[in-house]
Amino acid sequence: MELALVLSVFRWAPGSPERVQSYEVAPREGFTVLDALVEIQRRVDPTLAFRYACRVGMCGSCAMVVDGRERWACRTLLGTPRAAVTVRPLYHFPLIRDLVVDMTPFAARLRAAGAAFVPREGPLEFARVPGDGAERQAIDAAVECIGCGMCVSACTMVAHDARFPGPAALNRAFALQADSRDAGRAARAALIASEDALLRCHTQANCTEVCPMEISPTQSILALRRRAVGDLFRGPSRAP
Repeated sequence: MELALVLSVFRWAPGSPERVQSYEVAPREGFTVLDALVEIQRRVDPTLAFRYACRVGMCGSCAMVVDGRERWACRTLLGTPRAAVTVRPLYHFPLIRDLVVDMTPFAARLRAAGAAFVPREGPLEFARVPGDGAERQAIDAAVECIGCGMCVSACTMVAHDARFPGPAALNRAFALQADSRDAGRAARAALIASEDALLRCHTQANCTEVCPMEISPTQSILALRRRAVGDLFRGPSRAP
């Protein structure tokens, strides 16, 4: 007799109350949470909504909370039958339907931290940043963020302060502040030094713990703090 595994899935749609719906799937070798959700949608309940794209751990689209922890569904294996596996959408994002969240606030937080490259004025020139150079190595891990939103979901300060940019935005700001080609570092330094940015992080490292790209936004934030302290001694006229 084939044993079944139960998935307890968060369900919600506009105009309907929140609920948890249970589905049975047959686990097998290499079977992931995403595989289970696709199977449920195709064979059992076509109304179940979730987001995915590459299915191979590259795009981050399938980020959700599995058994209380932020994970990529395509990388989360379902083993032998056990207690029901709980699946819910990311925290701190507006819901669209079921497991699908609205990522618009993610982009807004990036803008709030000035986390966009600002080109220098004048004729465009190639800026050489060798892959093995000190400048590149200093931000090597930070630039690997693909914007899945898991760190934002895991961050307790995001839930507490709506003006806090969040770990992904501050991690991106760190990479730009260390980029000699960027012309927006002074303005960005003022943004991230505001009361609701660097000072609000409690360095609990929840963001670092859940990052599937093994980035440490916590370390990026600490580096920004050290830079901000240095700016106080160097004076506002000097670039970060």
